[in-house]
Parts: sequence; structure tokens; C-alpha cells
Amino acid sequence: MSDYRACREAYTTALLALAKEDPSIIVISSDARGSCSLNTFVETLPDQFVEIGIAEQNEIGVAAGLSVVGKNPFVCAPACFLTARSLEQLKVDVAYSHQNVKVLGVSGGVSYGALGASHHTLHDIATLRCIPELTIILPSDAAQTEEVVRTIAHERGAFFIRIGREKIPQIYTEELGVKPFTLGKANTLREGDAITLVSCGELVYHTLEAAKLLSAEGIEARVLDMATLKPFDEEAIIKAAKETGALVTIEEHSINGGLGATVSQIVCANHPVPVKTLAFPDEYLVTGNSLELFAHYGLDAKGIAASVEAFISQVSTL
Repeated sequence: MSDYRACREAYTTALLALAKEDPSIIVISSDARGSCSLNTFVETLPDQFVEIGIAEQNEIGVAAGLSVVGKNPFVCAPACFLTARSLEQLKVDVAYSHQNVKVLGVSGGVSYGALGASHHTLHDIATLRCIPELTIILPSDAAQTEEVVRTIAHERGAFFIRIGREKIPQIYTEELGVKPFTLGKANTLREGDAITLVSCGELVYHTLEAAKLLSAEGIEARVLDMATLKPFDEEAIIKAAKETGALVTIEEHSINGGLGATVSQIVCANHPVPVKTLAFPDEYLVTGNSLELFAHYGLDAKGIAASVEAFISQVSTL
């Protein structure tokens, strides 16, 4: 896992390759060419690119209109603006209107950490999961991101994909031997029977590293990469609850309404076992880059492992 690649670069590289073969693919940007690594796409296929300017609500509306006339639009913009300023357009113009629009939210989570709460995206899973017929995907590395693009380009419907900004470690290598992405299915990245760790997005890598630390202490944790947040792989969660007896969720999101809440709801309804959620607290965060914030709030490998060990000790006394 020593190679580092940015998901945003992987996304647009894969999209460019597809667009060269499919003129119906149109990319729409809200002054986000740099943020979304679109410069090469624009230079190569200028007639398949629309620049809206800093107007994310209009951006979604234009994409919906392009869908109506048979195009395959891909919206690219910062996640913090798309999932707040453009929420009504995502709900009404795209999902409710059954349009074929793929929306990329770049620099999600705390990727813009140093810019503060106005640029954090810690509400998107909770908010968007409430919109019917909107698929939500959080890739964990560049290889998975590429596979996501290739998959959704051939699917019709409303999609929201959230990725980060910086280069991150590769998870899906030949050595791992796991297919990077299947829509609606979790990937088992590590087997274990002591507990299950469920994560998504950039924290999957830190969760895997935490599992290694736990293994050194004699705790074998199963690790699930839940890249698709909607539709959700309930079967994988129920199976994990039955086989490992406890789960910990790890996410770059508010502690309210995200991956942890979804897993807890499924476990409670189908096979009740202890569940713990590791996420950002319900408060405005301190200032720092992603790695600094992960460490500060216990979402790096060391912090995750410590929380899991404490949780196992707590569960064993029940």
C-alpha cells in the first residue's frame, strides 16, 4: 500500500477515457477545473465541457436539462457546496425528476480542513440518504474510484460520489486480490472473528492499519469497505453481526446520521449486538489538515485501535 494517488485525478482520467468513446458524456463545472483536476479533460474534449461559474444550483439544473435531451452529464464541484447550496436541485431536478445525472463532490469530509467548518462536508451521507432513488458512493482509493466511474457511466440514474483532495495510499492492489468495486456490495478486506470494523471513503485505509495493530495484540478484526452507502449491503452487516458479535463503524462524517447510524439501524432490526460509531463529534472542529484532524479526533489507525480495544473490553463485561 505504498503507492499514493489522488482520487480526483483517477476520477477524471477514467472519465476522459470514457468520454473519448462516448460523445454523450458532458462534464459540467462550477469554476472547479483545478479542484476537480479537469484541465486535461477540457483541453482534450472542449466540446464536451460546460463551465457554469460559481453557481452550483444552476450547475445541477443544467445537468438535469442535459439529461432530458439524452446526454450523460457528470457534475464536478466541491462537495461542501453541492450538498448544501444545491440540495433542493439534487432532490427535485435530479432525483425526483428521475434524471440521469452523476454528481462528483470533490474535497469531501475534512479535505478542506484548514478552511474551517464552512468548507467541511460532514452532513452529506445523513442528508442525501433521505432522498429516494439517489445512489451514494464513497470510494476509498484511486483504483476503486476508477472502477466506480466505469460502472456508473453505464448505469442510468442519480448518483452522488464523494472523494477527497490529497493523494492517499492505494488499497486495491494485485496483492490484495479483491475486485475494487461492485455497486451495492461491501468488500471484505480482512477476515476476522473477534469484531467487525466497517468503514468507507478515505478512512478505510486507516481502519485497515488499525486492524494490523489489533492483530499484533491478538485481536483479529474483520474489515468491510462499505463504498456504496445507498443502496446499502445489509446482508454483509447482518452476517458480520452473527459471526463476530460486535461492530465498530469508522467514518469521515458527523457522528449523526451517517454510516454508524445506518449500521446500527440494520443491526438493531435484524440481529442485535453491540455497535460503536467512530466519527467526528457534533461540534465545529478545530483547524487542521485531514491527517491532523483524523489524529486529533481518534480517527487515525492508533486512535481507532485504541477505541476498538476499549469497546471489546466494555462488551466483554456485559
